[in-house]
Amino acid sequence: MEGYHGQPEKTAEVLESDGWFHTGDIGELSPDGYLRITDRKKDLIKTSGGKYVAPAEIEGRFKAVCPFVSNILVHGADRNFCSALIALDEPAILGWAKEHGMAGRSYEDVVAAAETRELVDGYVRRLNEGLQRWQTIKKFRLLPRDLDVEHGELTPSLKLKRPVVERTYKNLIEEMYEGALEA
Repeated sequence: MEGYHGQPEKTAEVLESDGWFHTGDIGELSPDGYLRITDRKKDLIKTSGGKYVAPAEIEGRFKAVCPFVSNILVHGADRNFCSALIALDEPAILGWAKEHGMAGRSYEDVVAAAETRELVDGYVRRLNEGLQRWQTIKKFRLLPRDLDVEHGELTPSLKLKRPVVERTYKNLIEEMYEGALEA
C-alpha cells in the first residue's frame, strides 16, 4: 500500500517512512513462528493503574471455560480492577436449573438465583487462575437476558457492541465499582 488516495494525514497515521503499515491489530508469535491476532489496539482498555487489558482475549477465554455463557463483556477502562457483565445461554442454563431443583422457573429467576451465581463464580475463579493479577475479574453481574441484535447490543454478525452494552447496563457497572478506591 502506498497510502490513502488524497488523504495524506490518514496515510501518515498508519504508514511509516520505511513502508511499515500499522493495522491496529495486536498479536503474538507462537513458538513455531506463526502470528496469532489476539485483539484490536482500539479495543484495549487501560486500568486506572496504567495496565493494558485485552478484553476480547479474556472474554474468549471465559467462553472456553464456562459452558453456560452466551455473551460476556469485560470492563475496566479507567477503573482500578476489571469487572464483567455475563449473559448466560438460556437453553443451557435452564437445563442445568432443571437438574438442580429449579425446573419450571423462568430464565430471569434462574439467573437471579444464588445457586446460579455460585456456579458462574466458580468459572470466573477458574478463568482468573490463568490471568495476570490486573486482568482478573474481581466482580461480575449476570444479565437478566441475553444480548441481541434487536436491542442493538450485537452486530448482525453477532459481534459485541461494547459502547451500547456499557450504556444499557451502566447501572450494573457502576454498582460493581461502588465504594472502590480510585487509583
